[in-house]
Amino acid sequence: MNWKRALKEYRNYLVLEKALSNNSVEAYLRDVKKLSSFCTENKEIIDCTKVSITILREFIIHLHECNSSSKSQARILSGIKSFYHYLSIENVIDANPCDKIDRPRIERKLPDTLSPDEINDIINSVDLSNPHGERNRTILETLYSCGLRVSELINLKCSKLFLEDGFLIVTGKGNKERAVPLNNILIKYLKNYIRLIRSHQDIETGHEDFVFLNNRGKQLTRMMIFTIVKKHTEKAGIKKNISPHTFRHSFASHLLQGGADLRAIQTMLGHESISTTEIYMHIDRDFVRQEIIQHHPRK
Repeated sequence: MNWKRALKEYRNYLVLEKALSNNSVEAYLRDVKKLSSFCTENKEIIDCTKVSITILREFIIHLHECNSSSKSQARILSGIKSFYHYLSIENVIDANPCDKIDRPRIERKLPDTLSPDEINDIINSVDLSNPHGERNRTILETLYSCGLRVSELINLKCSKLFLEDGFLIVTGKGNKERAVPLNNILIKYLKNYIRLIRSHQDIETGHEDFVFLNNRGKQLTRMMIFTIVKKHTEKAGIKKNISPHTFRHSFASHLLQGGADLRAIQTMLGHESISTTEIYMHIDRDFVRQEIIQHHPRK
């Protein structure tokens, strides 16, 4: 994969999956572009998948020779590690050249979360008289109620909906399937959308099984989901930096605050490691503190 294409797809990942601000996205891209310039100009490597650990070590030496500060080197290396982590999870590369490069300690920062009232305000901002109203409302409710990733949402299949039994099957990272329970509100929205809207569409060949379609009868893109979320967040008057992934974070946070077991949340979100799920324990420290003080045996 050439650098230009890889950087374009990486940008979409940072915006849609990581929910980073524009400034953060540009900072990550600048870091990777430093490596791409070094590789193309000094090593004639035009394919980002051909970068080895030896090349990376030579790049670090190059940064040092350019008098980059230790802090700058750590930041650039962190950006490059993120880039190759993305290529790895997307199965673009088989082996990650950054695996044996020491990782700088950087705090993992979560994006803003939404309160239950803000979630309701966003979903209620949908105009159901609009041709896409039923679809958009169902998309927003599915993102939140099921805690889906954007890629899981756009690839959701009609053949994996079991509405009468109250669950759906979603294919997550690593092509692993998991069952996700559905609440009554979402079941109602899905039935309305499929019966009133989707069943009357002319569907493009090859897209017959996708749940959510555009007006041409094709599978929706990640960018379209981002646009829908942004549009209705603004309509609801919410000023936070919100992306589709924020709904997933909010879903997990609200489950935790409601007393759900961390292992159950891990299963719902499709996290392979419980340590990934544990980040949600840091979202609302005030809530956790109040709960502990209220129920502490020594209060």
